This record gives sequence, structure tokens and C-alpha cells, in this order.
Amino acid sequence: MAKPIIKAVLLSPQRELGAKPLLVAGPSLGTSTVLWSETAALLGDEYDVIGWDLPGHGISPAATEGFDVAELADAVVDLVDSVSPGAKFHYAGVSLGGATGLQLGIKYGDRLRSLSVQCSGPKLGTPEGWLERAETVRSLGTPVMIQGSAERWFGHGFMDRQPEISSRLLHALRDADRFSYSFCCEALAGLDVRDQVGSITVPTQVIAGVEDEVAPPSMAEELVAGIVAGGGTAKAVALDGVGHLAPAEAPAVVAGLMRTFMKENGR
Repeated sequence: MAKPIIKAVLLSPQRELGAKPLLVAGPSLGTSTVLWSETAALLGDEYDVIGWDLPGHGISPAATEGFDVAELADAVVDLVDSVSPGAKFHYAGVSLGGATGLQLGIKYGDRLRSLSVQCSGPKLGTPEGWLERAETVRSLGTPVMIQGSAERWFGHGFMDRQPEISSRLLHALRDADRFSYSFCCEALAGLDVRDQVGSITVPTQVIAGVEDEVAPPSMAEELVAGIVAGGGTAKAVALDGVGHLAPAEAPAVVAGLMRTFMKENGR
């Protein structure tokens, strides 16, 4: 395994970095920085918002070998250091991006100002399920995942209400590199940090969608309990009508929750 290479997109207005607090936003498997575009626009006057893409997704180069979620966290820190060496930053991530956030909290807590884990948890699905998906996509390509992902990603009626953003997200899935997607699945197969979340000391927000079957509100509550048991500070919020991609499905609500949370932590 090797630390992957990831690339970033500036999602806030063009200006010299450092004038505003830095917020780094992480994606869900199969998506791109499109996932964060609307939420970032609502936060962009107050924060420098950088979104990163998973290997082989969006603008990030395809991976040539496997990696684990901890190595994704290493790559995020390298990315931050490439634009603002040594900077402390707020972090928010969805699903695999949220799991990367947990790894950041475990290993790089001194670099984080706050952590927002969205539609995610310390263990997602089963190893067998992820390995089976990896083999399917490696053989047939990412388009084979479009129908199932559309059903998992969005709350009831969202695709009819917001056809443009849902279409852009599904196009990101279609265009993702099949091998990189499979490596991401294998990283998720190896993810289980339930016994490590108690070491997270950075203030943590956990956002769940009531209609999310991948990372339901019960998972968010368990994550919060694990962090608090270790002496950390965490709270969970469940959003009605939201599935697995909260920043795309409820950008105004998510931006409001994040803004309040980040300001509560004095930054």
C-alpha cells in the first residue's frame, strides 16, 4: 500500500489563502467536490473552503495501488501543507471522506480546529460486501453502480426535486476510474476504528440523515458515545428527509449547522 495522491478544488471565492479560517471538505465514494459546491458557497464568505477528490475521482489522478483510510488522512495533511504549510484547519467529510476525518482526529488532532463527520462512522458496511463491490466494479466499471447508488444516496423524492445536482453527482460516479473506485472499496473493507475513536479530542459534530441506510442516526449516536467515553466532546444531529449525501441534499441546513459549530469552537 502507498499514500495516494489527491488534488483539491477551491470552493470559496478566489482570494489569498490565509485571510479566512481554512475548511477542508472531503467526498463520499463515487462523488467529487460537486458534493460540497452549494454548502461551500454558503460558507465561502467566512471560510476558505477547499474540497478534495478521492483518487481517480474528479481531478485527482488514478491510484496505481491500494491504500487504506489512514493513508487518505496522510494525503489530506500533505495537501493542506502544500497550500498552507502547518496550518490548522476545520475538516468536514461525508461517508469515506468522513471516515478520513475520523482518522485525522485520531492521528492529527493537533492540526484540526474542529471535525464534522457526516453520513459516516468508524465502520461502514461489511468487509465482504466492499470486497464484492470492488471486484464487480473492477470487472464492469463504475456505471454498474449508478442505479444502486441513486437509491442509497438520496432521500425520498430528492432526485425529482433537484435533478441537476443529483445528475451531476451520478455523472461523477460514471466518470470515476474503476480501479481507483475499487481501491476505495478495499480501503472501506479494512476500516474499523471503533476502538480508537475515544482518542479523538478535537470538538466533533456528527450529522446523519434519517433516511440514510448506510450510516443511520444510530451509528452517529454510537460514534458520539465512543468519543465522549474517551473524554472528548461530540454531539449528533439527525436531518429529516436526508439520505447519504447531506451537504448536497440539505446545503442550507448543513451550512448553518457547520457555521454554528465552528464558531462555537471560537474559530
